[in-house]
Amino acid sequence: MTSQDSGQRIQKVLSHAGVASRREGERLLQAGRIRVNGTVVTELGLRVSPADRIEVDGRPVDRGRRPLYVLMYKPRGCVTTLSDPQGRTTVVDFLPDSGVQLFPVGRLDYDSEGLLLFTNDGELAQSLMRPETHVPKTYLVKVRGQVNSRALARLRRPFLIEGRRTLPAQAEVLHRNRHTVLRIILMEGRRHQIREMCQRINHPVLRLRRVSYGPLKDPGLRPGQTRPLSREEVLLLKDATGSGLDGERP
Repeated sequence: MTSQDSGQRIQKVLSHAGVASRREGERLLQAGRIRVNGTVVTELGLRVSPADRIEVDGRPVDRGRRPLYVLMYKPRGCVTTLSDPQGRTTVVDFLPDSGVQLFPVGRLDYDSEGLLLFTNDGELAQSLMRPETHVPKTYLVKVRGQVNSRALARLRRPFLIEGRRTLPAQAEVLHRNRHTVLRIILMEGRRHQIREMCQRINHPVLRLRRVSYGPLKDPGLRPGQTRPLSREEVLLLKDATGSGLDGERP
């Protein structure tokens, strides 16, 4: 351990190692689950040097681990969890064996498909999922029936879901025949939000596909396929959060 004027805050070290976000790191400290050089530590402002040995729940923290970022086209018929007690296919079944545990950033429900980001960078993941970050997510949505202008206007206005109002959405008709294909852009990610919105206007969802997540797009990616993000894409994601990930927080 080092002085208050040198080294890095232990929460930042844990985040960069992919162990926990800074907020989760604070909870681990307060719960007495972190040891530095064999001693339990609970001080939130604690700074550590590269020579310090850090353990979480008795397991050493690999401080040399590089963050990984993987984009997946999640297929329909699998759950966005690391394991499933019902034995269903999970997104982990489609991840490459990198030797590092990756976590999904947000989720797509069982019957939805499209782009899903995975990383071991806890800091970036938490920044992307904060409600105030407002990372745009674009979906192509096929709904039952013909959506008229009145129903389309309703989709663009806030909805009250689980006691909280949603942010306004962007919505436009791409194709209208027996059924309607919509492009919907959300600035947040409530559970089953689009399905609930479309149900409220009496046009239930038949198919839902996420085609972009912030700056990330890949029309060539097929269901079940993955690829690593480029350095430029990672920088664009970090810029989208506006959280200054490379510096210490006050």
